[in-house]
Amino acid sequence: MDLQDTALLTDSQRRRERAQALLRRRRRWQMLGALLSAGIFLAALVTLWHLAHEIDGEQLHEGLRSASSRQIGLAALFTAISYALLTGYDFLALKQLGERIAYHIAALASFTSYAVSFTLGFPIVTSGTVRYWIYSPKGLKTSKIASLTVIAGITFWLGMGGVLAWSLIREADALSNILYLRPVLLQLIGAGAMAALLGYFFWVSLKHRAVIIRGWRLDLPGFKLSLGQTLLGAGDVCASAAVLFVLLPVGHNLNFETFLAIYVLACMLGIVSHSPGGLGVFEATMLVALSHLPTEGVLGAMLLFRLFYYLIPFVLALVMLALHGGWSRLKRKPAQSTRTS
Repeated sequence: MDLQDTALLTDSQRRRERAQALLRRRRRWQMLGALLSAGIFLAALVTLWHLAHEIDGEQLHEGLRSASSRQIGLAALFTAISYALLTGYDFLALKQLGERIAYHIAALASFTSYAVSFTLGFPIVTSGTVRYWIYSPKGLKTSKIASLTVIAGITFWLGMGGVLAWSLIREADALSNILYLRPVLLQLIGAGAMAALLGYFFWVSLKHRAVIIRGWRLDLPGFKLSLGQTLLGAGDVCASAAVLFVLLPVGHNLNFETFLAIYVLACMLGIVSHSPGGLGVFEATMLVALSHLPTEGVLGAMLLFRLFYYLIPFVLALVMLALHGGWSRLKRKPAQSTRTS
Protein backbone atom coordinates (compact mmCIF):
# COMPACT_ATOMS: atom_id res chain seq x y z
CA MET A 1 0.00 0.00 0.00
CA ASP A 2 1.59 3.28 -1.10
CA LEU A 3 1.40 6.67 0.59
CA GLN A 4 -1.55 7.82 -1.57
CA ASP A 5 -3.64 4.80 -0.60
CA THR A 6 -2.73 5.33 3.04
CA ALA A 7 -3.79 8.99 2.85
CA LEU A 8 -7.10 8.05 1.21
CA LEU A 9 -7.74 5.42 3.88
CA THR A 10 -6.92 7.89 6.65
CA ASP A 11 -9.21 10.52 5.10
CA SER A 12 -12.02 7.96 4.81
CA GLN A 13 -11.57 6.98 8.45
CA ARG A 14 -11.72 10.63 9.51
CA ARG A 15 -14.94 11.20 7.58
CA ARG A 16 -16.43 8.06 9.13
CA GLU A 17 -15.41 9.18 12.61
CA ARG A 18 -16.88 12.65 12.05
CA ALA A 19 -20.13 11.11 10.81
CA GLN A 20 -20.28 8.81 13.83
CA ALA A 21 -19.58 11.72 16.20
CA LEU A 22 -22.31 13.78 14.53
CA LEU A 23 -24.73 10.84 14.83
CA ARG A 24 -23.91 10.42 18.54
CA ARG A 25 -24.40 14.15 19.15
CA ARG A 26 -27.73 14.07 17.29
CA ARG A 27 -28.88 11.08 19.33
CA ARG A 28 -28.00 12.89 22.57
CA TRP A 29 -30.06 15.91 21.49
CA GLN A 30 -32.95 13.63 20.47
CA MET A 31 -32.79 11.90 23.85
CA LEU A 32 -32.69 15.26 25.64
CA GLY A 33 -35.69 16.44 23.61
CA ALA A 34 -37.60 13.25 24.40
CA LEU A 35 -36.83 13.62 28.12
CA LEU A 36 -37.95 17.26 28.03
CA SER A 37 -41.20 16.33 26.30
CA ALA A 38 -41.85 13.51 28.77
CA GLY A 39 -41.07 15.83 31.70
CA ILE A 40 -43.52 18.48 30.49
CA PHE A 41 -46.22 15.85 29.88
CA LEU A 42 -45.74 14.24 33.32
CA ALA A 43 -45.75 17.64 35.04
CA ALA A 44 -49.01 18.44 33.26
CA LEU A 45 -50.54 15.14 34.36
CA VAL A 46 -49.55 15.78 37.99
CA THR A 47 -51.02 19.29 37.80
CA LEU A 48 -54.25 17.99 36.29
CA TRP A 49 -54.42 15.25 38.95
CA HIS A 50 -54.26 17.80 41.76
CA LEU A 51 -56.71 20.13 40.03
CA ALA A 52 -59.14 17.26 39.37
CA HIS A 53 -59.56 16.69 43.11
CA GLU A 54 -60.72 20.27 43.51
CA ILE A 55 -63.34 20.10 40.74
CA ASP A 56 -66.98 19.72 41.65
CA GLY A 57 -68.76 17.43 39.16
CA GLU A 58 -72.07 19.25 39.43
CA GLN A 59 -70.45 22.63 38.94
CA LEU A 60 -68.57 21.31 35.89
CA HIS A 61 -71.84 20.08 34.40
CA GLU A 62 -73.37 23.46 35.12
CA GLY A 63 -70.36 25.15 33.49
CA LEU A 64 -70.95 23.15 30.31
CA ARG A 65 -74.66 23.93 30.32
CA SER A 66 -74.13 27.62 31.04
CA ALA A 67 -72.67 28.35 27.59
CA SER A 68 -75.17 30.59 25.84
CA SER A 69 -76.30 30.22 22.23
CA ARG A 70 -74.36 33.42 21.47
CA GLN A 71 -71.15 31.87 22.84
CA ILE A 72 -71.75 28.68 20.86
CA GLY A 73 -72.42 30.66 17.69
CA LEU A 74 -69.30 32.79 18.10
CA ALA A 75 -67.17 29.71 18.82
CA ALA A 76 -68.43 28.08 15.60
CA LEU A 77 -67.79 31.30 13.65
CA PHE A 78 -64.20 31.74 14.90
CA THR A 79 -63.48 28.05 14.27
CA ALA A 80 -64.62 28.50 10.66
CA ILE A 81 -62.47 31.65 10.31
CA SER A 82 -59.41 29.89 11.73
CA TYR A 83 -59.68 26.90 9.39
CA ALA A 84 -60.42 29.19 6.44
CA LEU A 85 -57.17 31.03 7.18
CA LEU A 86 -55.38 27.68 7.48
CA THR A 87 -56.19 26.96 3.83
CA GLY A 88 -53.97 29.91 2.99
CA TYR A 89 -50.96 28.06 4.44
CA ASP A 90 -50.90 25.64 1.51
CA PHE A 91 -51.77 28.39 -0.97
CA LEU A 92 -48.67 30.42 0.01
CA ALA A 93 -46.48 27.31 0.13
CA LEU A 94 -47.57 26.29 -3.39
CA LYS A 95 -46.82 29.83 -4.58
CA GLN A 96 -43.32 29.57 -3.12
CA LEU A 97 -42.78 26.20 -4.85
CA GLY A 98 -44.07 27.54 -8.17
CA GLU A 99 -46.79 24.90 -8.39
CA ARG A 100 -50.23 25.59 -9.85
CA ILE A 101 -52.86 23.63 -7.97
CA ALA A 102 -56.54 24.60 -7.93
CA TYR A 103 -57.48 26.43 -4.73
CA HIS A 104 -60.21 23.92 -3.80
CA ILE A 105 -57.62 21.11 -3.87
CA ALA A 106 -55.19 23.16 -1.74
CA ALA A 107 -58.01 24.08 0.65
CA LEU A 108 -59.02 20.41 0.99
CA ALA A 109 -55.43 19.32 1.62
CA SER A 110 -54.80 22.10 4.12
CA PHE A 111 -58.04 21.70 6.07
CA THR A 112 -57.92 17.90 6.31
CA SER A 113 -54.19 17.72 7.09
CA TYR A 114 -54.47 20.20 9.95
CA ALA A 115 -57.72 18.80 11.30
CA VAL A 116 -56.11 15.34 11.44
CA SER A 117 -52.71 16.45 12.78
CA PHE A 118 -54.25 18.70 15.47
CA THR A 119 -56.06 15.67 16.86
CA LEU A 120 -53.51 12.88 16.31
CA GLY A 121 -50.33 14.87 16.93
CA PHE A 122 -46.93 14.42 15.17
CA PRO A 123 -47.84 17.05 12.52
CA ILE A 124 -44.90 16.44 10.16
CA VAL A 125 -45.92 12.78 9.76
CA THR A 126 -49.72 13.02 9.91
CA SER A 127 -50.19 16.21 7.90
CA GLY A 128 -47.54 15.14 5.39
CA THR A 129 -49.32 11.82 4.85
CA VAL A 130 -52.70 13.45 4.28
CA ARG A 131 -51.17 15.94 1.86
CA TYR A 132 -49.49 13.09 -0.03
CA TRP A 133 -52.88 11.35 -0.51
CA ILE A 134 -54.32 14.52 -2.05
CA TYR A 135 -51.40 16.11 -3.91
CA SER A 136 -49.59 13.07 -5.38
CA PRO A 137 -52.42 12.27 -7.86
CA LYS A 138 -52.10 15.90 -9.01
CA GLY A 139 -48.48 15.33 -10.00
CA LEU A 140 -46.66 16.76 -6.97
CA LYS A 141 -43.49 14.84 -6.16
CA THR A 142 -42.82 13.58 -2.64
CA SER A 143 -39.98 16.08 -2.17
CA LYS A 144 -42.29 18.97 -3.14
CA ILE A 145 -44.98 17.75 -0.71
CA ALA A 146 -42.36 17.57 2.05
CA SER A 147 -41.23 21.12 1.24
CA LEU A 148 -44.83 22.32 1.23
CA THR A 149 -45.44 20.78 4.67
CA VAL A 150 -42.34 22.46 6.12
CA ILE A 151 -43.15 25.86 4.57
CA ALA A 152 -46.69 25.64 5.98
CA GLY A 153 -45.13 24.86 9.36
CA ILE A 154 -42.96 27.97 9.07
CA THR A 155 -46.13 30.00 8.49
CA PHE A 156 -47.58 28.64 11.73
CA TRP A 157 -44.47 29.44 13.78
CA LEU A 158 -44.02 32.91 12.30
CA GLY A 159 -47.61 33.71 13.25
CA MET A 160 -47.20 32.28 16.75
CA GLY A 161 -43.96 34.18 17.28
CA GLY A 162 -45.45 37.46 16.09
CA VAL A 163 -48.52 37.16 18.33
CA LEU A 164 -46.45 36.13 21.35
CA ALA A 165 -44.01 39.03 20.92
CA TRP A 166 -46.81 41.57 20.45
CA SER A 167 -48.87 40.43 23.44
CA LEU A 168 -45.89 40.09 25.81
CA ILE A 169 -44.70 43.61 25.03
CA ARG A 170 -48.13 45.25 25.23
CA GLU A 171 -49.64 43.30 28.13
CA ALA A 172 -46.60 42.73 30.35
CA ASP A 173 -48.19 44.36 33.42
CA ALA A 174 -51.39 42.31 33.24
CA LEU A 175 -49.49 39.09 32.48
CA SER A 176 -47.09 39.58 35.40
CA ASN A 177 -49.97 39.09 37.86
CA ILE A 178 -50.98 35.88 36.11
CA LEU A 179 -47.59 34.31 35.29
CA TYR A 180 -45.85 35.61 38.45
CA LEU A 181 -43.01 37.10 36.43
CA ARG A 182 -41.76 40.67 36.43
CA PRO A 183 -43.12 42.90 33.63
CA VAL A 184 -39.58 43.82 32.58
CA LEU A 185 -38.69 40.13 32.09
CA LEU A 186 -41.84 39.53 30.03
CA GLN A 187 -41.11 42.58 27.89
CA LEU A 188 -37.54 41.37 27.36
CA ILE A 189 -38.82 37.97 26.23
CA GLY A 190 -41.28 39.67 23.91
CA ALA A 191 -38.58 41.99 22.56
CA GLY A 192 -36.32 38.97 21.99
CA ALA A 193 -39.06 37.19 20.05
CA MET A 194 -39.72 40.33 18.03
CA ALA A 195 -35.99 40.78 17.33
CA ALA A 196 -35.74 37.16 16.15
CA LEU A 197 -38.73 37.68 13.85
CA LEU A 198 -37.36 40.92 12.39
CA GLY A 199 -33.92 39.31 12.07
CA TYR A 200 -35.46 36.48 10.03
CA PHE A 201 -37.19 39.02 7.76
CA PHE A 202 -33.90 40.86 7.24
CA TRP A 203 -32.03 37.59 6.60
CA VAL A 204 -34.41 36.33 3.88
CA SER A 205 -34.63 39.81 2.29
CA LEU A 206 -30.89 40.10 1.61
CA LYS A 207 -30.75 37.28 -0.93
CA HIS A 208 -32.34 33.98 -1.89
CA ARG A 209 -32.03 31.56 1.05
CA ALA A 210 -32.11 27.78 1.02
CA VAL A 211 -31.62 25.02 3.58
CA ILE A 212 -30.01 21.75 2.49
CA ILE A 213 -30.44 18.65 4.67
CA ARG A 214 -28.92 15.38 3.41
CA GLY A 215 -29.29 16.40 -0.19
CA TRP A 216 -32.86 17.67 0.25
CA ARG A 217 -33.10 21.37 -0.60
CA LEU A 218 -35.71 23.71 0.86
CA ASP A 219 -35.93 27.16 -0.75
CA LEU A 220 -37.16 29.62 1.85
CA PRO A 221 -39.72 32.32 1.00
CA GLY A 222 -38.44 35.87 0.53
CA PHE A 223 -39.41 38.94 2.51
CA LYS A 224 -42.84 39.61 0.97
CA LEU A 225 -44.02 36.02 1.21
CA SER A 226 -42.59 35.69 4.74
CA LEU A 227 -44.47 38.81 5.81
CA GLY A 228 -47.63 37.34 4.28
CA GLN A 229 -47.00 34.09 6.16
CA THR A 230 -46.65 35.98 9.44
CA LEU A 231 -49.84 37.98 8.99
CA LEU A 232 -51.77 34.87 7.91
CA GLY A 233 -50.41 32.80 10.80
CA ALA A 234 -51.13 35.58 13.29
CA GLY A 235 -54.71 35.86 12.04
CA ASP A 236 -55.17 32.11 12.41
CA VAL A 237 -53.75 32.11 15.97
CA CYS A 238 -55.99 35.02 16.97
CA ALA A 239 -59.07 33.28 15.53
CA SER A 240 -58.32 29.97 17.27
CA ALA A 241 -57.68 31.79 20.57
CA ALA A 242 -60.98 33.63 20.12
CA VAL A 243 -62.81 30.27 20.04
CA LEU A 244 -61.77 29.55 23.62
CA PHE A 245 -61.97 33.19 24.71
CA VAL A 246 -65.67 33.51 23.85
CA LEU A 247 -66.42 30.24 25.69
CA LEU A 248 -64.89 31.40 28.99
CA PRO A 249 -67.30 32.09 31.87
CA VAL A 250 -69.11 35.42 31.51
CA GLY A 251 -67.66 38.27 33.54
CA HIS A 252 -64.02 37.12 33.53
CA ASN A 253 -62.78 40.70 32.83
CA LEU A 254 -59.77 39.35 30.90
CA ASN A 255 -58.27 41.40 28.09
CA PHE A 256 -58.07 39.47 24.79
CA GLU A 257 -54.43 40.48 24.20
CA THR A 258 -53.53 39.21 27.67
CA PHE A 259 -55.38 35.97 26.97
CA LEU A 260 -53.54 35.64 23.64
CA ALA A 261 -50.16 35.42 25.36
CA ILE A 262 -51.44 32.74 27.76
CA TYR A 263 -53.01 30.81 24.89
CA VAL A 264 -49.85 30.88 22.75
CA LEU A 265 -47.66 29.78 25.67
CA ALA A 266 -50.06 26.90 26.41
CA CYS A 267 -50.04 25.89 22.73
CA MET A 268 -46.24 25.98 22.57
CA LEU A 269 -45.91 23.79 25.66
CA GLY A 270 -48.48 21.41 24.18
CA ILE A 271 -46.49 21.18 20.93
CA VAL A 272 -43.20 20.58 22.78
CA SER A 273 -44.83 17.76 24.78
CA HIS A 274 -45.77 15.96 21.50
CA SER A 275 -49.07 14.88 23.04
CA PRO A 276 -51.93 14.74 20.50
CA GLY A 277 -53.38 18.24 20.27
CA GLY A 278 -51.34 19.19 23.36
CA LEU A 279 -53.87 17.18 25.37
CA GLY A 280 -53.29 17.51 29.09
CA VAL A 281 -50.44 20.01 28.81
CA PHE A 282 -52.60 22.70 27.22
CA GLU A 283 -55.37 22.22 29.80
CA ALA A 284 -52.99 22.24 32.76
CA THR A 285 -51.28 25.44 31.56
CA MET A 286 -54.57 27.23 30.97
CA LEU A 287 -56.03 26.12 34.32
CA VAL A 288 -52.96 27.33 36.22
CA ALA A 289 -52.77 30.63 34.33
CA LEU A 290 -56.53 31.25 34.76
CA SER A 291 -56.67 30.06 38.36
CA HIS A 292 -58.36 33.33 39.36
CA LEU A 293 -61.44 32.18 37.43
CA PRO A 294 -63.83 29.37 38.48
CA THR A 295 -62.02 26.12 37.66
CA GLU A 296 -65.19 24.32 36.59
CA GLY A 297 -66.15 27.13 34.23
CA VAL A 298 -62.69 27.23 32.61
CA LEU A 299 -62.57 23.44 32.26
CA GLY A 300 -66.06 23.42 30.75
CA ALA A 301 -64.97 26.08 28.25
CA MET A 302 -61.90 24.01 27.30
CA LEU A 303 -64.01 20.88 26.81
CA LEU A 304 -66.28 22.81 24.46
CA PHE A 305 -63.18 24.24 22.76
CA ARG A 306 -61.91 20.69 22.14
CA LEU A 307 -65.28 19.79 20.68
CA PHE A 308 -65.48 22.78 18.31
CA TYR A 309 -61.86 23.15 17.30
CA TYR A 310 -60.63 19.55 17.31
CA LEU A 311 -63.32 16.87 17.33
CA ILE A 312 -65.88 18.31 14.85
CA PRO A 313 -63.23 19.34 12.25
CA PHE A 314 -61.50 15.96 12.70
CA VAL A 315 -64.71 14.03 11.96
CA LEU A 316 -65.50 16.36 9.06
CA ALA A 317 -61.98 15.87 7.66
CA LEU A 318 -62.33 12.07 7.77
CA VAL A 319 -65.64 12.30 5.90
CA MET A 320 -64.12 14.65 3.30
CA LEU A 321 -61.11 12.37 2.81
CA ALA A 322 -63.39 9.35 2.36
CA LEU A 323 -65.54 11.23 -0.18
CA HIS A 324 -62.45 12.51 -2.00
CA GLY A 325 -60.98 9.02 -2.18
CA GLY A 326 -64.24 7.56 -3.46
CA TRP A 327 -64.65 10.30 -6.07
CA SER A 328 -61.06 9.79 -7.26
CA ARG A 329 -61.66 6.06 -7.73
CA LEU A 330 -64.87 6.73 -9.64
CA LYS A 331 -63.01 9.12 -11.98
CA ARG A 332 -60.29 6.53 -12.61
CA LYS A 333 -62.71 3.71 -13.53
CA PRO A 334 -64.13 5.32 -16.72
CA ALA A 335 -60.59 6.18 -17.86
CA GLN A 336 -59.46 2.58 -17.28
CA SER A 337 -62.48 1.14 -19.10
CA THR A 338 -61.85 3.50 -22.06
CA ARG A 339 -58.25 2.34 -22.35
CA THR A 340 -59.35 -1.30 -22.12
CA SER A 341 -61.88 -0.90 -24.92
